Amino acid sequence: MQIPRILTKPFMLLLAIDTSGKQGSIALARAGEQPGNDKDVEVIEVMPLAGGTFSAQLVPEIAALLTKHEFTKNDIGAFAVASGPGSFTGLRIGLAAVKALAEVLGKPIAAVSLLELCAIVSGVQGRVMAALDAGRGDIYVGEYENTSRANELTAERMLSRNEFLSRAKGWTVVTPDPALAEAAISGGLSLRTLSPLSSADLARLGWRKIRSGATITPERLEANYIRRTDAEMLEKMRS
Repeated sequence: MQIPRILTKPFMLLLAIDTSGKQGSIALARAGEQPGNDKDVEVIEVMPLAGGTFSAQLVPEIAALLTKHEFTKNDIGAFAVASGPGSFTGLRIGLAAVKALAEVLGKPIAAVSLLELCAIVSGVQGRVMAALDAGRGDIYVGEYENTSRANELTAERMLSRNEFLSRAKGWTVVTPDPALAEAAISGGLSLRTLSPLSSADLARLGWRKIRSGATITPERLEANYIRRTDAEMLEKMRS
């Protein structure tokens, strides 16, 4: 159902883009600018993107979504974009689109780590290990110390399955991936299973970053691939 464009309070139009995986999405949201309220985000619509066609779909779908809700690109006040980890090609497409739009419009960008997003969405306090499938038997992990006031990144890295099962002992694993959840259960780990992440979640965390001033300029926007170093790859091939 389309939300009528009725503006009853100060707001910023936020565009969130996730092209990190096999499937992607765009979210259009109204972010309230009431002082002290950094969680006031109303998601207008989430538009799915089919995998494999991001380069052809993304810009036309952004235009269609804005037009549907009677906005133009000039109404966009800020951007949130998934910066990784994920597909090399997918991330580049999403980041390139945001760079171009943000540079033309002169608007801020919130770059969001999907691992951080997992940790925040989980709501788990204490030592949290976010986990995402990296393919080829590897796992992206982000280690966080979550409190009611903030979440502090300890490290983001890529691990093998065995390294993950060993390192995650004593942490609460949070993941939207059913296979990783099953591995965590089999390994006797503490687990919180998440629903699939969406650009709506991205918009909410992006807005938190924007309100706190944690934004970047287009020229500084880069993908966070979290790949193994050449030495680590060679060692893995030998083992």
